Formats: sequence, C-alpha cells, structure tokens
Amino acid sequence: MSVGATNYMCGAVQQSSMEVREATPADGEEIRSVATASLRETYADPLGEDIVEHAADEWYTPGRLDDRFADEAVAYLVADTDDGVVGFSESELDGDAAAAIQWLHVHPDARGDGIGVELLEYTDAALRERGAARVEGRVLAANDVGNEFYRDHGFSRTGDVELDVGGETHTEHRYVKLPTGGTELTERRETDDRALWVAFDERERGSEAPFYAAYGSEERTDRYGFYCANCESANTAMNTMGRVTCNNCGNERRATRWDAAYL
Repeated sequence: MSVGATNYMCGAVQQSSMEVREATPADGEEIRSVATASLRETYADPLGEDIVEHAADEWYTPGRLDDRFADEAVAYLVADTDDGVVGFSESELDGDAAAAIQWLHVHPDARGDGIGVELLEYTDAALRERGAARVEGRVLAANDVGNEFYRDHGFSRTGDVELDVGGETHTEHRYVKLPTGGTELTERRETDDRALWVAFDERERGSEAPFYAAYGSEERTDRYGFYCANCESANTAMNTMGRVTCNNCGNERRATRWDAAYL
C-alpha cells in the first residue's frame, strides 16, 4: 500500500499489525538490535564480522541516536509490529531539494513480508513532504539484494564511489529517484570563469551545503571537479584522502556513513 505524504505527516499510519512512525529515544535499543542483525546478515561476509560489530557500536549508541532523532534535517522512521520494531530507515535532507536514505534495515527474521517496501514508501513520502525533489539511495556493490531492491522500486543507478572500509576499497552504488516532471539530473551552471555541467545525482555531503560532481560537457565525459552548492563555485580542492574543500567559502566534505567509523 502506498501512502500520501499528507496522511503520513498527520500521524502514524496503520496497516494490519504494522505501524510506520517516527522513531523516539525509547526505540533506541530495538533499532540497535535490528541494525546489528541486519548488518551482520548482509555485510559480515564481504566486510568481516569485526567491522560489522564495530559499525553497530559506533552508529547506534544512545547519544548518537538521540542526536539524530533531534536533528530537524533527519527523518528517522521505524516499522513497529506486535513483535516490536522490526525495521527502520535513517534519511537526511541537505536543504537543496535533495535527500539521501542513509540506511534502510529490516531484521533478517522479518524479511520477505513486504516490510522493506512499506518502509521505503513511507520514507519517500516523508521526505517529499519535507521538500525533497530528489531522493537518493546508497548501497555497497556487495549487497546484491539491496541493489535489486532500489532498482525494483523506481530508483535509477547514477554512479559509483570508492570507499575505504576497514583498510580495503569497496564500491558503493548511488541511486536516485525523481518525481514525474522533476529536476533534470544534469544542469548547466556559469561558475567562476567558465560554464560547467553539474550532476545533481552525484552528491557528496558538505558541512554547509552539498558538493556535486562537475563536468565540462553535458555528456559527463570530462570530469572537472566539484561544484559547491553553498556559494555556487567550482573553486574546490581535494586532498589525497579524498577530503573536498571549497576555496571560496570553506565548505568541507563531511565524512560518509562508513568514513565515520573507519577512516
């Protein structure tokens, strides 16, 4: 069942014995349990058990969860059943009509019942209600099920990025979903002393605003660098560790969900 954003924002929506609602601090322990089981099931083999356990310890502490729940730019939803919380999504808006689904987890014991699909639909509706015109998803290439999930539900793969996870390089696939008649993915921008084509589906989080990949042509055959959405400049620099800084306004690329624990 698909639900409209207005219905979502008016309160929790009930279907059968499952309720999708905003997370609260009281859900913290169950969210951590779901995340640990889901990460272990999906990533223990390609990444290693120690990395999975460290990720759960790093990302789902009570303090970090409380901060995320309180952040107005973050949408944190849980799928609650008679058996408790069996899934959740964590998403973040950048304030420029784009939102990224950082995580969407369903406990392995609850998979196959359509919970992930429902959670994705409610998450998409909540983000649209908050003003997102583009909703993005990110999945490690090693997660075959996760990649298929996004492809099957209206998301198009738009690019890849290399991540350093636990000292090893892994590829993360990027997906984007646009509304009908939505914003073009590549737009021409006059920046500094030249025209560039900015790829709004290739985004990196920034301390002040996102960075987008910039190209010298609409076909994206000649990568130029990064476009800073904070000051609309392409005067950016990237160091050997992949950290991006805008030389005009000081906007900096923020750590990704994996960087935060391992770099």
